[in-house]
Amino acid sequence: MNFSDRYDIIADRKNISGGTIMNQKAISLEVLNAFCLDADPASVRSYGDGHINDTFLVEVSGTDKFILQRINTEIFHHPEELMENISGVTGWLQKKIIEEGGDPARETLNVRLAADGKPYYKDNLSGYWRVYDFIGNTSCFNQSESVEDFYQSALSFGHFQRLLADYPAHTLHETIPHFHDTPVRFADFEKAAAADSAGRADSVRGEIAFVEARREYVHTLADRQASGELPLRVTHNDTKLNNILIDNATGKGICVIDLDTVMPGLSVNDFGDSIRFGASTAAEDEQDLSKVSCSLELFEAYTKGFLKGCGGTLTPAELDSLIDGAIMMTLECGMRFLADHLEGDHYFKIRRENHNLDRARTQFKLVKDMEEKRGQMEEIIRKVAAEVQKNPR
Repeated sequence: MNFSDRYDIIADRKNISGGTIMNQKAISLEVLNAFCLDADPASVRSYGDGHINDTFLVEVSGTDKFILQRINTEIFHHPEELMENISGVTGWLQKKIIEEGGDPARETLNVRLAADGKPYYKDNLSGYWRVYDFIGNTSCFNQSESVEDFYQSALSFGHFQRLLADYPAHTLHETIPHFHDTPVRFADFEKAAAADSAGRADSVRGEIAFVEARREYVHTLADRQASGELPLRVTHNDTKLNNILIDNATGKGICVIDLDTVMPGLSVNDFGDSIRFGASTAAEDEQDLSKVSCSLELFEAYTKGFLKGCGGTLTPAELDSLIDGAIMMTLECGMRFLADHLEGDHYFKIRRENHNLDRARTQFKLVKDMEEKRGQMEEIIRKVAAEVQKNPR
């Protein structure tokens, strides 16, 4: 099989960034040469189930493997800044891991530089590419199979926070502006409700009122950050289980991946988005709202893992704001689903009528449930924080 044949699987893919059809065979040669990879690799195949970037596993001579990705510039408008973020953060992580006697080849992503010394390559059709060293003998899971899985993801994301606790977060670029800026998301929601472009507002007055009733609350975390009460941190902003590589031998989380949305932000938002997604007792689009609640068992497991991983680096104000992070991220996500429903379902993919409305309703049910369970959740955080303080590592 020659080089061209091996690339049939990715020939004629649509160029997301430019909307044109690529000559993938030529681009592949160009890109592989740019990263000084074998121009005649043993195999190249599509890899993973990500929906944003085009990802391929490149196997070259011997046992060397690499992850080749084309960055989606429809989503990430400034790929140079994105790669500056990733290079800075992964370089920092490598130093910290070495200092602690770890394995930087497995415990963080490693960016391969192009021949010109840049952490990316821009091809002749204006596509942006990058290469990571492949981390073998690991697995990635889309859903938690057990409480232990959820705990392991928390431990990994907490560890990520600890290692980056003294990184100058203000130097990072916003790869998606206002990504978790809840007041801005609220303003966008209000515009969608007022415009009522799809003529659906009258049928969701109750849901609109639910959001409007929390008009003041949406500013809570932003105000705490603006006042300096909550510190600016390096945040991942997509803290799902499938962004953790699990070591096949130990079953432990070893590496945080998918760093495209690494930005300056609030640690409590990373915590909160995990709770929103992982501690719910039902699917994100569950239509039977009686099945939707926040599991205190899962909440406690994640809190234990996250605080243990953070190793005492969170401030008292951050600990006090963890529940607000969970409620805020859930409310924000619900607002976005409802706004998209009001605008005619242009942003989130839908598979049935009122799909985004169903998603919004599950989020609002979770918000209400967490508001009602706040006292119990606060007690869990106090208990876990005290345990971690006694044994921070």
